[in-house]
Amino acid sequence: QLTLEELSQVQVTSVTKEPISAFRTPASISVLTSDQIRQSGARTIPDLLRLMPGVNVAQISSNSWAVGIRGFESGLSRSVLVLIDGRSVYTPLFRGVYWDMQDVMIEDIDRIEIIAGPGGTIWGSNAVNGVINIITKNARETHGTLISAQAGNVEQGALAWRYGGGDDRFSYRVYGKGFTRGPQEHLDGQDFDDWRRGQLGFRADSRLSNRDELTIQGDMYAAEGGEALQISTYSPPAISTKYGNKEFNGGNLVAAWRR
Repeated sequence: QLTLEELSQVQVTSVTKEPISAFRTPASISVLTSDQIRQSGARTIPDLLRLMPGVNVAQISSNSWAVGIRGFESGLSRSVLVLIDGRSVYTPLFRGVYWDMQDVMIEDIDRIEIIAGPGGTIWGSNAVNGVINIITKNARETHGTLISAQAGNVEQGALAWRYGGGDDRFSYRVYGKGFTRGPQEHLDGQDFDDWRRGQLGFRADSRLSNRDELTIQGDMYAAEGGEALQISTYSPPAISTKYGNKEFNGGNLVAAWRR
């Protein structure tokens, strides 16, 4: 519903690391707003990225995706830098992004900014084909209680809750979410890729003065998902497929001071 003038004045931060209008950015950038996210009905970050121009998303299994920009997608998205509130989720050990480990409460996303094209001069060497920056809402915008639930035959069950409070000087929110997802259908009948995940997190925003703001946020998660692994040997059969569950957990803590 925005006019061309209003579209050009949308504030973005992923190009210069400073809030400026999209019209002044020297890069190809697109923005997915919180209203568009809510209307899409998508429940995972890769499904939201399907809505963005120039982003290619292919689902490999129930819990893994290949995501890329300008046709260079792969299971680990090696040529794209992915950020959540400015925190890089790129894994140097395996040189890529594990999409099944990246999650936020969908209702808390303020916008997703996509830079299509090289961004290495600002963000580093792994931003070869673009930057995906997922930005969540300030805690001042999420006061009150929110509960969401869903059920289905593939998306078997999901529950999320959030509580926020505070005032104009200091605000906070805490949330928790969990889901269980059934396997996809496979031609060989091996329904191995079911998926279960739980996550807790918080965010606190404090206005220290007219010029200073402090943000502290963190998340922790644990999950289990099925995976098929191909093993090569020197004796026949040369390649065999093993099915099993992978278990992973982790967390993060970020503090940001803006002056």
